[in-house]
Amino acid sequence: MKQIVVIGGGPAGYPAALKAAALGAQVTLIEKKHLGGVCLNCGCIPSKSFLDAAHRFQTVLSSAELGGEEAQQIAQNLFAARDFNKVKARQQAATQKLQQGISLLLKKAHVTVINGEASFVDNHTLSVRNDGGEQKLTFDGAILATGSEAFYPSPFDRWKGQIYDNANFFNIEKLPGSIAVIGGGVIGCEMADFLQAFGVEVNIVEMQPQLLPQEDENAVRVLTQAFIKRGIKIRTGVSAADVRKTENGFEITLSDGQILQTQAILAAIGRTIDLTALHLEHIGVAWTRKGVPVNPRTMQLTDNVYAAGDVTGLLQLAHAATRQGEVAAINLCGGAAEYHNERVPRAIYTSPEIASVGLSRAQAQSRGMEIKAHKSFFLANGRAVAQGQTEGYAEWISDIHTNQLLGASVVGAHATELIHVAAVALEAHLTTEQLRQVVFAHPTFAESLTEALAR
Repeated sequence: MKQIVVIGGGPAGYPAALKAAALGAQVTLIEKKHLGGVCLNCGCIPSKSFLDAAHRFQTVLSSAELGGEEAQQIAQNLFAARDFNKVKARQQAATQKLQQGISLLLKKAHVTVINGEASFVDNHTLSVRNDGGEQKLTFDGAILATGSEAFYPSPFDRWKGQIYDNANFFNIEKLPGSIAVIGGGVIGCEMADFLQAFGVEVNIVEMQPQLLPQEDENAVRVLTQAFIKRGIKIRTGVSAADVRKTENGFEITLSDGQILQTQAILAAIGRTIDLTALHLEHIGVAWTRKGVPVNPRTMQLTDNVYAAGDVTGLLQLAHAATRQGEVAAINLCGGAAEYHNERVPRAIYTSPEIASVGLSRAQAQSRGMEIKAHKSFFLANGRAVAQGQTEGYAEWISDIHTNQLLGASVVGAHATELIHVAAVALEAHLTTEQLRQVVFAHPTFAESLTEALAR
């Protein structure tokens, strides 16, 4: 029986362990903190719980428009009475429940879980340290799934511990009156959305020309306009030149000379990798803060060591990590599986939502492809109009010569659910004509995906 060790119990590690166990391996999983990793404990799940609370309160306010003055007053009173402590309690209960679920799955699969910090001794030996001391484990194969941590560049590095990042934000005791969100990526935008809905004055500082630099500029424009309408201040094309502590919080000097006063700072500038403690030099692997040089299809790192998740530097998404972990486990156990980065959907849970999969218009054009864009606005969608959720659109990119679908993006209500229709279409290599043969129920938001192809 093959002896496999998985280092890291996050969304890459524990699915890898389960897959390897299902394939007949004897599996040991080593996790130095909590099962579920960043995603479950201080990332995907806590942030979605917070965002759901924010969006529910926003729904209450908008629904009051359907009633008279009394209904509107009730809605205002409910909004004013929102309790952040109860929001936190619900989030913590959800995290705990999911942690217990992971533990149960691993137990049923007969995966041995060790709490401790691992380091490589050689190509077939690990040292694991914890409060109980040190033990040595021998293995036939290993999967590296140690994740990433918040990045603190200058000048924020000297204030680490006094400003927030995703690791400590969800333990916040009381929301500040104002906050500067440094970084307009996914984490920054989602947290700005939540914080503004709970009455915090929010400034987003993003050094790139737009929020969400990796997303289509048209999709970002819709979100940007929604944020501005809600009172979120957005400063793009600037960075922080200096940060100093003040009596009431912090003073940030921006690169254009503007001075920003704020009670708190949330660092959402990106993620970094630190593999020092693993001693990868003992197995001949070099690494950088961006990750390890993994094979992007097979997840192989050395003859008997594979990697999955953020540590690969491929795509910092939990569902991407899960697929990578499963591919690594299959290949390590003698099977044949491939991971395809371009087929992984991207989802941003702001209001409005943004989701995409495959190539964007800019990516396709950068590869010299001749493309056609197909777009349908929710303003023309029956269900969207009936429900008053007309903000947004669905768009496809196809090859102008073959009609092959290359990518899609959806902005607006339910975008993070609708995008999976596009993901399936890309996985099946469908053309525009083939997808148009699929019958969609009416009235649904999903109809916009086929309606777009008629344009």
